[in-house]
Amino acid sequence: MRQVRARAYLALALLNVFVLVAGVVVLDLVSARPRTVVPGPAVPTATVRAPEPQESGIAPAVLAERVDAAIAASGLAGVSGYVTDAATGRALYDLDAETASVPASTTKVLTAVAALDTLGPDARISTEVVHGAGPGEIVLVGAGDPTLTEVPIPGGYPRLATLEDLAERTASALAADGVEAVRLGYDNGLYTGPATGPGWKPGYITEGSVAEVHALMLDGGRVDRTQNYGPRVADPPATAAAAFARRLAEAGITVDGDPVPAEGAGERIAAVDSAPVSALVEKMMLESENLIAEALVRQVAIAEGAEPSFAGASASVAGVVERLGVTGAHAADGSGLSVDNRISPKALVDLLTLAADPERPGLSFTLSGLPTGHFTGHLDDRYSPASGAGAGAGTVRAKTGTLDGVSALAGTVRDKEGNLLFFTFIANDPAAEGRTLDTFAAAIAECGCAAS
Repeated sequence: MRQVRARAYLALALLNVFVLVAGVVVLDLVSARPRTVVPGPAVPTATVRAPEPQESGIAPAVLAERVDAAIAASGLAGVSGYVTDAATGRALYDLDAETASVPASTTKVLTAVAALDTLGPDARISTEVVHGAGPGEIVLVGAGDPTLTEVPIPGGYPRLATLEDLAERTASALAADGVEAVRLGYDNGLYTGPATGPGWKPGYITEGSVAEVHALMLDGGRVDRTQNYGPRVADPPATAAAAFARRLAEAGITVDGDPVPAEGAGERIAAVDSAPVSALVEKMMLESENLIAEALVRQVAIAEGAEPSFAGASASVAGVVERLGVTGAHAADGSGLSVDNRISPKALVDLLTLAADPERPGLSFTLSGLPTGHFTGHLDDRYSPASGAGAGAGTVRAKTGTLDGVSALAGTVRDKEGNLLFFTFIANDPAAEGRTLDTFAAAIAECGCAAS
């Protein structure tokens, strides 16, 4: 009997140990993967504390030796960088950190913080159908949702607004009023100014990096919505209106003639909402989606009472960032395609630090949207074991930036001892490549930099 009881106790003890270990492993995996966003109150995604006036346990000289060696080995000139201890706010590495350089798509860190701070994480963009000026006329009104699509993407996340839903809601409302046939207009008049950004290469559109910026468009103006970088339609607003006409016909409403430009100022008939700004920010960061970035900064401009144009958005974002106490950042666009942008490494780290502040939980989606090394987004094919930067796999989470002669990387990394650090590296050099900057972040990841 004693042997049976002993074996039972032993089995129970082993089971408890197994459950404890399994729980630790699951928590580790959950904390490492990007967080799913659902509508509702924003919550912090980072466990870092707000900066405190205390000394870091990391030796800056040891860290600098490793990072400097990686930069020297790269052969790149025009490199600047900044690294801080996320737990204390202490600066650990400074290489021309206040020098403003062309930041490429790391500009989206600025866009994310400005949009989340101004609009809030739960805000949405509504695409409407309203009554037109004449009898039997309805107008599709673009409000700046570049993720508007025709039909749902099976299993897609986040859930996007669709013309299919909008047509069904419109048809239901019209049928209730006894309307069976309409003339369709479309209103693309919300945005002002040029449709392409200052400092954009003419080839950006033809090569598929971006489309002209419009308030009414489907799938960011893509011909094939499954291709993030690919051909764009010639007239995004007209293409969207034609698709809506098709969906109205399928919903039982006859559309007389072709859709034509019109002003939508009548009473609302139906509407569909975009995913929340929190999810749009994460999608923008993870996929480096340029049209979402340009849409978000225009929403900031509207909220700030400015013109929803490149100039108005630039001035509005600058005002928001100034209120947040960040200096050294000027963006002529929201996406980072412009070579006129100038942002310093310190400014980008300061923005990331704000996003981790538990007193500003709405900004946290800037961090949860960061790609993870050798796992997600624009870092999924980087930090492989054969890359020379394998130490950063799974531990570097960062926004990339790439233009001709420009490479940048801004995000978080854990060192060999588990310390969480914020970092930014920018290289303005004809030979700059993202995979080269990966070695700089990997040097931090493999650093045992504790002060002796």
